Amino acid sequence: MASTIKKVSKDWQVVWRLIEPYWRSEEKISAFGLLAAVISLALGMVYLNVLFNDWNREFYNALETKNFVIFKQQLWRFSWLAFLFIAVAIYKIYLTQALEIRWRAWMTRQYMAEWLENQAYYRVEQTRSADNPDQRIAEDLKFLTSGSLSLSLGLLSSVVTLVSFVGILWSVSGPISFMLGQQEWSIPGYMVWFALAYAGIGSLLVAWIGKPLVQQNFNQQRYEADFRFGLIRIRENAEAIALYGGETEEQVQLTGRFAHIRENWWSIMKTTKRLNVASTFYAQFAVIFPFLVGAPRFFSGTITLGGLMQISSAFGQVQSSLSWFIDAFGQLAEWKASVNRLAEFHNAVSDARAQQLGIMVTRNNVGAILIDQVNLCLPDGTLLTQSMNATILAGQRILITGPSGCGKSTLFRAIAGIWPYGQGFIEIPKEMKLLFLPQRSYLPIGTLRAAINYPASGDAYKDRAIQHYLEQCKLPHLMASLDDSDNWSTRLSPGEQQRLAFVRALLSEPDVLFLDEASSALDADTEQALYELILAELPHASIISIAHRDIVARHHQLHWRFEADTDARFRINTSGQIKAGKAA
Repeated sequence: MASTIKKVSKDWQVVWRLIEPYWRSEEKISAFGLLAAVISLALGMVYLNVLFNDWNREFYNALETKNFVIFKQQLWRFSWLAFLFIAVAIYKIYLTQALEIRWRAWMTRQYMAEWLENQAYYRVEQTRSADNPDQRIAEDLKFLTSGSLSLSLGLLSSVVTLVSFVGILWSVSGPISFMLGQQEWSIPGYMVWFALAYAGIGSLLVAWIGKPLVQQNFNQQRYEADFRFGLIRIRENAEAIALYGGETEEQVQLTGRFAHIRENWWSIMKTTKRLNVASTFYAQFAVIFPFLVGAPRFFSGTITLGGLMQISSAFGQVQSSLSWFIDAFGQLAEWKASVNRLAEFHNAVSDARAQQLGIMVTRNNVGAILIDQVNLCLPDGTLLTQSMNATILAGQRILITGPSGCGKSTLFRAIAGIWPYGQGFIEIPKEMKLLFLPQRSYLPIGTLRAAINYPASGDAYKDRAIQHYLEQCKLPHLMASLDDSDNWSTRLSPGEQQRLAFVRALLSEPDVLFLDEASSALDADTEQALYELILAELPHASIISIAHRDIVARHHQLHWRFEADTDARFRINTSGQIKAGKAA
């Protein structure tokens, strides 16, 4: 029992940690204002239900006594009660939806900011600490906000309804007397006790049957996200898949992912079927139950038809209030699965943001990039390189070579400050502007102008400058497409994407340009022309290139080599010079 209470307490602490920030944010005044309005309307609906309960007694008594005057009065009374109820119900839903979207929008902004801050998104992907962050931000936040409002308001209405109707039910149901052995027993307000027992047994049964739904919904959301991700990957890599003729393998993989959806869905169906058997039987029997237990007093003449109908109505309200858990169990299971996924994602992002950098990158007033006792490691802690000391001076041209997997690109990531695995210090001048061009540059979906200007805003550079460098980088056919929106990473060939990255570099004018095989998809003549263009347009910039072709060497002065060592680690030789256009 103690362990169950402790677990429930821990679960609610997790929920509160997720939902609390919005109610303490800069939007708290409007949020509490909307919440107060919604609660007031919810309480108004309860009050109207109390009036409807009283109307039941008056209306059916008028029918029983054939009192036409009272009958007409009650019809008019019902009309204005119904009108008020409809208006209150409509605005309750409207204001609830307004609060929901405001809450979701605020939380989405916060989660996106935390995910993107300090490259947390990059580290989460590296460690695989949380799958499908897109789904967690898009769907799980929606379930959290909508479910929290719906469930909490439903619970509030049920509690208020219970308080409002239990007194009515107690007074109108009266006592029931029966003989047990030789003694007569009397139970006051017996319908209240019947309602409590009925709802208690039903709640325990539904909780026991539906318990697996939480984990099943958790898995279902993950499997659905994995399947969607596989479909998106085919769209993004359509040309490569078509060239490989990989349709069969892609179908096998997608079929396998969908198989997880289907199998888990069957599990959900089986659990839901058992749950529906219990809840449907419970709900249907509740319709006739108050008549069964109230019939003896009606036929004995103790209560009128109106009284019986009022008892039925009051019992239905009390039983419905007590049955909140039963009615909301399916939604609770889905909401709890979303809470678990968001809590897992929140912890993963927090851990990524708080991760201590083994390689400390600082900005100060030094005049060059200083690499001091840097060891590069893999994410699992395996040491990749020996200690490295080096300096990158302004205007230097450095070629970096070495076997695949030795840590060349990892060194670039460390200088960029996104590789936390390793030890050492890197100092960068405070005002120095760095730009990294990977082998495959990122091109956001949108206009071509925005893709070229990225990460600057879409209007950062003049069209004339963009068109000039498109011409210089042998992309004149794109000059007329600056306002066209497209997925440029799939529309442009790898060579065009790399030439576009050079346009981006020329426009941004960095102090240090890091080229990680950024011209590997180009022919030799184009590669040479682009390097010559970079050197001519950025004469004072430092150029650091990772490349394997000798044609690149002629544009550099120094040669850093990653060399295999006897203990399976690599050491970095920074003493090489470029001679006769070749790396020595």
